[in-house]
Amino acid sequence: MDFDFENMNIWCWLIPLLTGLICGILGYLIGKGSSTTVDNSADLKLWKDKNAKLQADLDACNKKLTVAGTAAAASTVAAASSLTASADLPFNAAAAKAAFGKTIKQDDLKIVEGIGPKISGMFNDAGIKTWKALSEASVAKCQEVLDGGGDRYKIHNPGSWPLQAKMAYEGKWAELVKWQDEHDHGKL
Repeated sequence: MDFDFENMNIWCWLIPLLTGLICGILGYLIGKGSSTTVDNSADLKLWKDKNAKLQADLDACNKKLTVAGTAAAASTVAAASSLTASADLPFNAAAAKAAFGKTIKQDDLKIVEGIGPKISGMFNDAGIKTWKALSEASVAKCQEVLDGGGDRYKIHNPGSWPLQAKMAYEGKWAELVKWQDEHDHGKL
């Protein structure tokens, strides 16, 4: 009995290929027949209408805010011009030393938990040199200063820095020490 290896090789390839093709087609047809199409066009239209209404409300509020802001800005400028630079709160070094147990220099940003000498220098270079300036800076601005230092400062979280600086600026030393003790490395 002669055995034809060449014909066997073709059938060894052809049979699994045909079986796979047939199974694939059947699976597709069965899957397609059991699927249902969900029509969400009504919900989409409803949400688009709500979004358009909210956008119109937002635009109206922004317009009112702009008008009110212009009037408020005029009165603020008049009030601010009557104030002098002496409106800053006085620094009580003795109270700061009593709370922290060490001498504290006025406007030393390193008193804020999470700020060291290098970060303090970065903030000074960015024009933020006082506790008051840091307390008035947004967290986004603080993050921008950190980002300017490169990847090595990504681990720092400036979320609480303006709050801590405000406590220092206002001379709330006991409150600042308590806050820093209760929070893990100045994190909220």
